[in-house]
Amino acid sequence: MSFWRVLGSTIAAFFGVQTDQNRRQDFQSRSALPFIIMGIVLALSFVLTLLFIVNLVLS
Repeated sequence: MSFWRVLGSTIAAFFGVQTDQNRRQDFQSRSALPFIIMGIVLALSFVLTLLFIVNLVLS
């Protein structure tokens, strides 16, 4: 799977808008590791972005 495919699927899963066809293709991949890593990276990015915005507003 390409980086962009994993990124798109992970973002769609975060918002809960992934199509059934894309979900089936994702589950047919050999390994869940790229999706897990991308999910962790996106979750950390989201939290860090929120912390940055909160600190910016409070200062």
